Amino acid sequence: MSHGPVEILVVAFPGNRFSGEILPELAKVVESGTITIIDGLLVSSDADGAVSFTEIEEISSPDGEVSLAGLLERVEGLISDGDVAELTSGLEPNSSAAVLVFEHTWVLPLRDAIVASGGVLLQDIRVPGDVADEVLDAISVLDQE
Repeated sequence: MSHGPVEILVVAFPGNRFSGEILPELAKVVESGTITIIDGLLVSSDADGAVSFTEIEEISSPDGEVSLAGLLERVEGLISDGDVAELTSGLEPNSSAAVLVFEHTWVLPLRDAIVASGGVLLQDIRVPGDVADEVLDAISVLDQE
């Protein structure tokens, strides 16, 4: 599968005050096909600064509420423990963060039209989809060993 550009977004919630108010807006961009969430996790830092994390697909939510787990279409395994440490290194004690990896699916029809017209992408400042494919291929090879 060829990916579109992939981006990582880290949203911190000082004082562990995640209210869920962002979820309806996140649901809108997922449901419209603008993005596809392909990986993610929630990171928590306790009062002493000890960090733990939970994969989004492991989180259950009350019935009828929009949840991060409900918005996750597939899990690609792109975030390593080292990535988590680096991405959340500035997380204050008694805080939490959502780390979301998403594909810009809105660009796929445009990309296909550009290629069909003979156009060439000169620069992409996000993580290009072919890099994500190479990483996933490398992970697949390692998993088979």
